Amino acid sequence: MRVRHALCSAVTALSALALLSACGSGATSAGSSSGTPLVGVDYPRSDTDFWNSYIKYTPQSAKELGLELKTTNSQNDVAKLTANAQTFISQGVKGVAMAPQDTAAIAPTLAQMEAKHIPVVTVDTRPDTGKVYMVVRADNRAYGEKACRFLGTKLGGEGKVAMLQGDLSSINGRDRTEAFNACMKKNYPGIKVFGEATNWDGAVAAQKLQTDLTANPDIKGIYMQSSFALSGSLQVLKQKGLLVGPKDKKHVFVVSNDGIPEELKDIAAGEIDATVSQPADLYAKYALYYLKAAIDGKTFKPGKTDHDSTIIQVRDGLLEDQLSAPLVTADGGTYGGVPSLKGDDKSLWGNNLG
Repeated sequence: MRVRHALCSAVTALSALALLSACGSGATSAGSSSGTPLVGVDYPRSDTDFWNSYIKYTPQSAKELGLELKTTNSQNDVAKLTANAQTFISQGVKGVAMAPQDTAAIAPTLAQMEAKHIPVVTVDTRPDTGKVYMVVRADNRAYGEKACRFLGTKLGGEGKVAMLQGDLSSINGRDRTEAFNACMKKNYPGIKVFGEATNWDGAVAAQKLQTDLTANPDIKGIYMQSSFALSGSLQVLKQKGLLVGPKDKKHVFVVSNDGIPEELKDIAAGEIDATVSQPADLYAKYALYYLKAAIDGKTFKPGKTDHDSTIIQVRDGLLEDQLSAPLVTADGGTYGGVPSLKGDDKSLWGNNLG
């Protein structure tokens, strides 16, 4: 998992506050006695390969950008995220990056940060209400669209598909689900979709997939909205004798979402067929890039960026930098008008994770 007046006023207030602080204390920077700006990053969880990759990239990006880093982990719990935000405030951070998984419940924390003139960048998710300096995210509706186009093409517009949804309290789960369903209804009305809410839980996803395949053994496609479901789903297919190569008529076409190394290996092995590569490396890089920009008093407006993405205005006071997230397949072909990269393409972060 891309207006201006509100941002300008918020950043101006921040800059003024930083200037007054520096003048009053003789400090050389906003946030650290070493002269390096201090920022906080809350990791949303550390139980998936995708987020562990993000955690790995974050300190690297902080070092490259000249930022001092404080980190916490909210473990997919908005109450912990709220408490972690209070910790950051007490530590004197000058900006915070977070990835709230409950995009509605984070609103009071964002309001508190805004009142204290601490800019916030959200990563991967967009808050339902409230203002942040920038959202760093890929177009999650495009994720659902790309998965739909791939499966619709592979199934020839006919058959049954199981969709292992994320959490519908998350904007990501809603965007991927709504886009996938809308695309199927419009372009492949002959395909029946079984939508299963999983709360981003691999065990729940596996159990619901098993139930769907038992009741509908003719399911020929699976869209898992995140790699959290990868291991369990493949185990279910194996138990049912369906984990076979793409040339076997029993093959079930699988599209995942994240672009982790394991998915790329599974594509090469013919165990899954595609993924959408969500840029863990760029999430870390540009979350901190925008925090530094906020501290430096910079502003942005909608339009193309210099890093192959587009900033969009989501609503008044909220901009989103939509980073590139390509479809990845075994052959690098085009499916339903959607181009893809081959799974061994060296530009994919999942092929460069040392």
